[in-house]
Formats: sequence, C-alpha cells, structure tokens
Amino acid sequence: MAEIVKKPIKITETVLRDAHQSLIATRMTTEQMLPIIDKMDKVGYHSVECWGGATFDASLRFLKEDPWERLRKLRDGFKNTKLQMLFRGQNILGYHQYADDVVEYFVQKSIANGIDIIRIFDCMNDLRNLQTAVNASKKEKGHSQVALSYTLGDAYTLEYWTEMAKKIEDMGADSICIKDMAGLLVPYKATELISAMKEVTSLPIQLHTHYTSGVASMTYLKAVEAGVDVIDTAMSPFSMGTSQPATEVMVETFRGTPYDTGYDQNLLAEIADYFRPMQEDALKTGLLNPKVMGVNIKTLLYQVPGGMLSNLVSQLKEQGAEDKYYDVLDEVPRVRKDLGEPPLVTPSSQIVGTQSVFNVLMGERYKMATAETKAVLRGEYGATVKPFNQEVQKKVIGDEQPITCRPADLIPPELDKLEAEMSQWKEQDEDVLSYALFPQVAVEFFKDREAKKSKIDPKAADTDNKAYPV
Repeated sequence: MAEIVKKPIKITETVLRDAHQSLIATRMTTEQMLPIIDKMDKVGYHSVECWGGATFDASLRFLKEDPWERLRKLRDGFKNTKLQMLFRGQNILGYHQYADDVVEYFVQKSIANGIDIIRIFDCMNDLRNLQTAVNASKKEKGHSQVALSYTLGDAYTLEYWTEMAKKIEDMGADSICIKDMAGLLVPYKATELISAMKEVTSLPIQLHTHYTSGVASMTYLKAVEAGVDVIDTAMSPFSMGTSQPATEVMVETFRGTPYDTGYDQNLLAEIADYFRPMQEDALKTGLLNPKVMGVNIKTLLYQVPGGMLSNLVSQLKEQGAEDKYYDVLDEVPRVRKDLGEPPLVTPSSQIVGTQSVFNVLMGERYKMATAETKAVLRGEYGATVKPFNQEVQKKVIGDEQPITCRPADLIPPELDKLEAEMSQWKEQDEDVLSYALFPQVAVEFFKDREAKKSKIDPKAADTDNKAYPV
C-alpha cells in the first residue's frame, strides 16, 4: 500500500449554500451573507461553496432575488477565496435534462460571473451525463470536480468506486468528490474507500457528508488519516443535523497534528457569532425545525436520506395513511432494486420514494407508475449500475423500446428557441438561463423586477398575457 503523505487538511465552507439548504430550506438571503464576507475571506478556506444546488430556484421563487446578482456580489467580496457551486450534470440546477448548448452556456456564464470550482454530479452516477459540463468547465479554465453519489448496495463494491475514480481521471476532471448525501459512509469504511481510491488515481479527493446519521465527524477523522485532501464543513450555528460537521470542531480536532489547518479560532468564533442570531431567529419562526438538528439512525437502517424520510411522512399524511410508514420503508429497497439500484439523491430519491408510496397504497405493485418512474425505465435519466427488473419494465412501459444512448443525444439545441420565447424580459444574457431552468418562476421574477422599476402592480406589467410554457 502506498505511503500516505501527511499534510494540512483543506476545508470547503458550506454555510452559504448546503448548510442553509439542509437546515432552513435555502432561505438565507444575499443581504444576510454580504456583511460577513470580509471575515470569511481571511480564514484561508480551500473554497467557499455559495451557489448552485437549490439556491438558484429558491432565490427566484421565494426570495425574489436574481441568483446571478448574488454571485456577482459574492465574487466582489471574496478577494482571496475560491468560490464553488454544485451542478447537477445534464440537469444543470433543474429537474430534467437539457440540451448540450444550454449546459455549455450555463457553465460559461457561471465561471464568467465568478465561480472557480464546479462540482458536477449525476443522480445515476452515469458519467456520460457529466462529460459536457466537464468539457465546458475546462474550456472556460474552471476547475471541474466530478462528484460520485455515495450509496450502499450489492453493486457498490470497492472495485466499483475505484473503477469510477479511474474513469473520472480519464474524463479530464480536475478532482473527485465523494458525495455522501445521506450520511451513509461510516468511519472505517471511509478509511477503506479513500485508501483504495488513492491507489488508483492521482486526482485530489474531497469528501462531502451530512451529519444526519451521527457519524460524520468520525468519518472525516478517518478519511483525513487515510489521505483525503479536502473536507466540507459548516460554521457551527448551521452545522450538524442534516447539515455538515462544524468547521470549528474539525479545525480544533486537527490542531497540533500534521493535518493542522492553521485557521484562527478567534476569527472563526467571530464568524460564528455573526450567524448565531440567524439560527436563533430561524428557530423562533419555525423555519429551523429542531427535528432536523438531531441524529436520525433510521438513515443507516434504511439507507434513506433524511429529506426523503420527511417526504415519505408528508406524502402518507396527505393520504391519511401514516400507519403504512414501515410498509413503505420496506418497499423502498425493492423499488430501488427494480429501477437498477440507483443512488438515492435528487431526483432519484423522490422517484423511488413516491413510487414506493403508490405501490403500498394501491395494494398492487406498479398498478400505477409515476411519469418519472416511466422515464427512468425508458432510460431517460441514463444508465443504472444494475439492469432494470424486466418484468417491472414490461408492466410499466409495455413494448416501448428503452433508449441506451446518452439521453441528451436526443435533445436538439434549445438556446435560440428559449431566447426567442423570453426576449421581452431579457435585461442581461443570464436571464435566458434563468428562464431555461424555471420558465414560470423566472417570468414571475422578471415581472416583479419590471414592476419594481416602474413602481406599478406586477400584474399590470404583463402587457400581452402571453402563456409561458412550463
């Protein structure tokens, strides 16, 4: 086994993106972020994750903010720190696949507006769905990090992960991230995984996990000892629970060791003091539910992400079938196996979860299949690690011929068409991309923006009452 070179651990700070996405439904505003940037910029972080994921949708839909403007303001403030975003491969930041020209343009504009590192993942771990974004990132001189959605199952052996690592290096990516969205990676498995991946690739490896199952800090400790290069943490007021381990705790853990970050705890304390009132306010208003701050051991028992568990509960509540909770939990691994054993991450977690609810409530498996389940079984989301259950596939899509090519190969260029559809609202090039991802939400935002400028009622700004496509 190769000797591990001991070195200071690098940290990506998630408080401006994943931490508040995980704990307070992505509701932190740009104005709340800006006053603390100067101090955060002095820490010496490897990067600050501050964009992408659900921030784009939430900014437009709930905060009535332009996400591109947020990025530009953050870029102006962070003079010395790299900015990082999360990007869903061919889905970009939306929920279905887009044409290559839209993906390329989005990457180009993200980097032009200030992003340095693009973390790119696919819910199926189908690398074909990531290649366009990786190529576009390289063309724009950005750092492309390919993230593997970590999961458990028969197919997900050490050999699977090491083979994927080699393929990612061959793709031309700059680094690899192990994206453990459900907190399933336990400490000694992390030692095994990092050590094995370090044997086969020279690319830097970053580890991202969530505290949901209660093991994340220990997992980081073992991963760092095994040679991982970067870990993701969150400032303490927005750490733990369904978020990441606390930045200050991990910094202190490695103090005085060969992995010492060298970060100033007094500076980190000042930053934590800034975010604490936000956390307290979110608790008071109910935006932060204390339930998401605890340990949910069911995550490890059922291998289901915390967010997926809460979705199942609310779906069953709506149907007055809360007594079926454990039946649905038992059905989840069966449906997952039928659908080729994909990792459970957005959107595959929602697809598997909803189908499991239908199977239990209908009393017959796949008596009713969702549009998304049909799309998975048609191959529209890409290739799965295992074959589909052929009986289920036949029952759901009949004699339809599933696709085996990269799904985006079947999507013609879309940019010109999108531009023509939304031209009346365009004030900046980036508006086309906001519209491409969330047409209805973006148009509402554009109307609101126009109304604020002319100080008229938003409905009055809709001069021609044109119907906009979903």
